[in-house]
Amino acid sequence: MLDKKEILASVLSIEGIDKKEIYGLLTETADPSKGDYSLPCFKFAKVLHKSPVQIAQSVAESLTCLPPPFVKAEAVNGYLNFFVDGKECAKQVLGEIAEKKENFGNSTEGEGKTICLDYSSINIAKPFHIGHLCTTVIGGSLYRIYQKLGYKAVGINHLGDWGTQFGKLIVAFKNWSNEERLQQYGMQELTSIYVRFHTEAESNPSLEDEARAWFKKIEDGNEEALHLYNLFKEITLREVQKTYKRLKIQFDSYNGEAFYNDKMDPILQELREKKLLVEDGGAQVVDLSAEEMPPCLLVKADGATLYATRDLAAAYYRKRTYDFYKSLYVVAYQQNLHFRQVFKVLEKMGNDWAKDCVHVAFGMVSMESGAMSTRKGNVIYLEDVLNKAVEKSLEIITEKSPNLENKEETAETVGVGAVIFSVLYNNRIKDIVFSYDKVLNFDGETGPYVQYTNARCLSVMAKVGECTAEPDFDAVDNPEGKAVIACLQRFQSAIREAGERYEPCCIGRYLVDLCQSYNKFYLVHRISGEEEGVKSARLLLTNAVHVVIEEGLRLLGIGAPQKM
Repeated sequence: MLDKKEILASVLSIEGIDKKEIYGLLTETADPSKGDYSLPCFKFAKVLHKSPVQIAQSVAESLTCLPPPFVKAEAVNGYLNFFVDGKECAKQVLGEIAEKKENFGNSTEGEGKTICLDYSSINIAKPFHIGHLCTTVIGGSLYRIYQKLGYKAVGINHLGDWGTQFGKLIVAFKNWSNEERLQQYGMQELTSIYVRFHTEAESNPSLEDEARAWFKKIEDGNEEALHLYNLFKEITLREVQKTYKRLKIQFDSYNGEAFYNDKMDPILQELREKKLLVEDGGAQVVDLSAEEMPPCLLVKADGATLYATRDLAAAYYRKRTYDFYKSLYVVAYQQNLHFRQVFKVLEKMGNDWAKDCVHVAFGMVSMESGAMSTRKGNVIYLEDVLNKAVEKSLEIITEKSPNLENKEETAETVGVGAVIFSVLYNNRIKDIVFSYDKVLNFDGETGPYVQYTNARCLSVMAKVGECTAEPDFDAVDNPEGKAVIACLQRFQSAIREAGERYEPCCIGRYLVDLCQSYNKFYLVHRISGEEEGVKSARLLLTNAVHVVIEEGLRLLGIGAPQKM
């Protein structure tokens, strides 16, 4: 699509001001009566030693001929406002969407560049709970957004598959479970015995010693210990795949903590050689006092490594393997200090690519009754949340559309979509107190509202039928139609903004804006029963909205029912 701001920037000549600055200042106007694009001239006053009013007037007078689709420029109170030819603009935008379909909004800006995304990162033998929702759907959405922008995206599930908790699980398993129960009840059984271990250990501390001994056996390659460790991992991955499938989430790598066990020593050796690793009370740390941070602890006094050690090894591995343009870590904001320390250590080691490592922080999810804890068994399983959302969706669909075919399938798409949209419509950094009422609210700015608008578009097109007449673009050259066209034009910039800010909510909010503008158009302007040319143009508009809604929902990981 032609970038109209770029067209304007190329013809605007203001002494002492470069084209890039002009481009950055150009904005779409909120009030169509004042034009379609506007350039505020206040920033030019100091350079030109003139008032903004004089500058705007002078530039307007110099523009004797504007390139299409622009037809007029007006100076108003220090602003330079530009008007586009509504018919020509509609023809261009709707024609392009009809031709490109779901490829509308695609970009080549990321061509030849790789972006690694570390997200979801579940813990083996621990439940996939509501707290994993944000990292999973934010990461999954960014994965698709970067693909849309032309990047090669690499999705990484950095599994929590190492640590003393596996020793605890083996002790719990041997005392209170067996393989038959584990295969039958899966994660439910693993969680149950893990909670029981911590309850029993309060009165019997020797269980903790047993757990440490079993974890040492895993480290030493003991056959029985490794068999149980791999069994716990197999059952966890088998069960979480069901949830990933429902959320439309995929990964290119499941390399977790265990994968980096043999990759930490070279990093530690390099740190020693560069005299960055120092001893502190028996432990080995990198001093970050000059950066006003606590020391980065890499090896404990007992010789054990930590998350930071593995993250350093992972960063090096990813740079060598993928030569990433950016490496994103979609992890809760509680880990802000951890990632600041890790990235600073990478920088002190002389890696200029440390600046390309980015912590994409998000808020925490808690229950209305308080924080969650696997040890105490106080968790909300994500599968239960999705199931309840689907159940609620089915009730609403049955009430509103009792004769709808495939109600169960539609309810699955709507219910799961409602949960995802509830996260991706908000700025990622916001904390969320989980409430079923909020997640399952089907009114207003929600996933079901966007899905319903798409279904409405399809229903309109099916009802009116095929129309081969030449479109009469006067039929959409009205305030409501112009608002829809302007919104459609913003699709690619919304995608780009989402990628630049690591914020899928740019897409979620864009979709609500598009749906609201189309529904206003639909209420004011008839399609069925109008002249063929009018009908053709309005069908073209309706189809364009449908195409962009479906693609926008896909970028969020949400399906689009054809009927609702």
